[in-house]
Amino acid sequence: MPAPLDKKPYGQIVRLAERFLDKHGDSYLGVGWTKRQEDADARYRVMLDVLAGERGQPVTLLDFGCGASHLYEYLQARQRADVEYSGLDISSRFLALSRGKFPHLTYYDVDVLEDDRGLPTFDYVIMNGIFNAKCDMPFEVMLDYFQRLVRRVFGKTRKGLAFNVMSKLVDWERDDLFHVPFDVLSSFLARDVSRHFLIRHDYGLYEYTAYVYRDPR
Repeated sequence: MPAPLDKKPYGQIVRLAERFLDKHGDSYLGVGWTKRQEDADARYRVMLDVLAGERGQPVTLLDFGCGASHLYEYLQARQRADVEYSGLDISSRFLALSRGKFPHLTYYDVDVLEDDRGLPTFDYVIMNGIFNAKCDMPFEVMLDYFQRLVRRVFGKTRKGLAFNVMSKLVDWERDDLFHVPFDVLSSFLARDVSRHFLIRHDYGLYEYTAYVYRDPR
């Protein structure tokens, strides 16, 4: 039997997100972003750039750790009818919120590290913000969780994956955030995931985004 969420090391990340929801409600603050709405929108724009080159062809997209489905709202506001959106979260609170807002969409309550057989394959998967905080986990424990999850989720993509982590190129680091050196990330991706990847550090936030593809672009 799978362990309860509160018994898993990464359960504290989910609980942190739910505390933001309790405090701030259905807003960018309520999913853990602490600056401006414009910064959250910049993340959605950069995440969706993983689709560059599709030229309007329909694609399936999984929003992994979908929270309140703000990425879907961003897509709708920009009339991206070419993207078939699905969401996944292991927080029952966020799943209930998203399903209540968008009952016509498909949402998955799947912990892929426990059992991913209930999750189909998608053209692209976006993992926005789920690796920024490590809470009380030591770096090595968070790194192991991150690597296991990226490997597992990449197995559910047909074309590509996008995720973000905190940058090391900052004035100071917070102990509760997951700051990942470029060489650690690139070595892991090339060794265990794919050699076809791109790192984005050009959008003005204290983080960076990686696009990982199955084939050369």
